[in-house]
Amino acid sequence: MSDVCRRYPPCPLIGVGVLVFDKDRVLLVKRERDPGKGRWSIPGGLLEVGEPLKEGARRETKEETGIDVEVDDLLDVIDNIVADEQDKVSYHYVLIDYLGHKIGGTLVPGTDVKEAQWATLEELDALSTTRTLQRLVQKAKLVHKAK
Repeated sequence: MSDVCRRYPPCPLIGVGVLVFDKDRVLLVKRERDPGKGRWSIPGGLLEVGEPLKEGARRETKEETGIDVEVDDLLDVIDNIVADEQDKVSYHYVLIDYLGHKIGGTLVPGTDVKEAQWATLEELDALSTTRTLQRLVQKAKLVHKAK
C-alpha cells in the first residue's frame, strides 16, 4: 500500500487495528510515521482492496508484531482527522478497531514500526501513547465488565 497518498489524501483512508490482550497485557507498537509518530498505539494499518475487515486487522497485527490474533468484538469506529497549520486536512483516516487476543506467534517488530512490546494496563501510564489507545483501553474495560 506504499503507493497510497496518505498525506493530503483525495478521500478518507480506511484503517483497521486490534487491541490485543494476552492475559493482563496489551500488545503495543511505537508508530514509525505520522500521525502518531513516536507514540505507542495498537497494531494496525490500511485495509487492502477486496480484504474483509477482520482479515485486514489480523494481517496488519501479524505484519507489525509477528503475533497471530483472534479478532473478537468491534471496539470502536472513529474519524482521525488531522489538519495542518493552514487548517487543510493533512490526514483523514476512518479507523475500525477491534478487541482481540493472542493465539500464537513470536513478538518481532515489523519494518513499519519502531518497536513492539507487551505492557500491562498499569504500565501504559508511563508511556507516550496516542489518544486512540487511551480511549480503546477504556472501552475494553467496559466490554470486559459487561461480559
